[in-house]
Amino acid sequence: MGDSAGQGAATELLIAWAGGDEHARERMLPLVYDELRRLAAGYLRRERPGHTLQPTALVHEAYVRLIDQRQVDWTNRAQFIGLAAVMMRRVLVNHARDRIADKRGGGAEHVPLTVAGDFGAPEVGVLDLHQALDRLADLDQRKGRIVELKFFGGLTMDEIAQTLGVSRATVEREWKFSRAWLHREVSGGSH
Repeated sequence: MGDSAGQGAATELLIAWAGGDEHARERMLPLVYDELRRLAAGYLRRERPGHTLQPTALVHEAYVRLIDQRQVDWTNRAQFIGLAAVMMRRVLVNHARDRIADKRGGGAEHVPLTVAGDFGAPEVGVLDLHQALDRLADLDQRKGRIVELKFFGGLTMDEIAQTLGVSRATVEREWKFSRAWLHREVSGGSH
């Protein structure tokens, strides 16, 4: 996730940005850009071959959405990376919806979930995954957020705990439950 000096500097700049310093936002991007690009590349590796989005375009689209977030009280770099992950998920979901609309209902995109922490299903459509995560968040918002931060954000259990303000044990317990729940959902188990 980067060196601790870079993480500390990114956190300081996020807090300054939250305080109204627009130049802090500009200085922060180089500190998190490589991590965001690795995250985007990881997403796109799980997408179908020949995906029209490139990691750089995905990072830029997510970043544009991030800088429009005025109500966020930035507290640390992990929180920023977590929200960037959510934005990338939204970009990919919108891209998949547009692609399906272009094909008039055919060609759902798939993302292998074996990379996501042994969910057990070989493939699931990106829209199906999105809908399953939405259902999980409807049942328990924190569990849905943990999955987003872990799967889409690549955050560690400690970073998730810090971002959500809960203990690591809570994150691990809810991650275990969420993985099992999602496995059932995407494997066509009963609802």
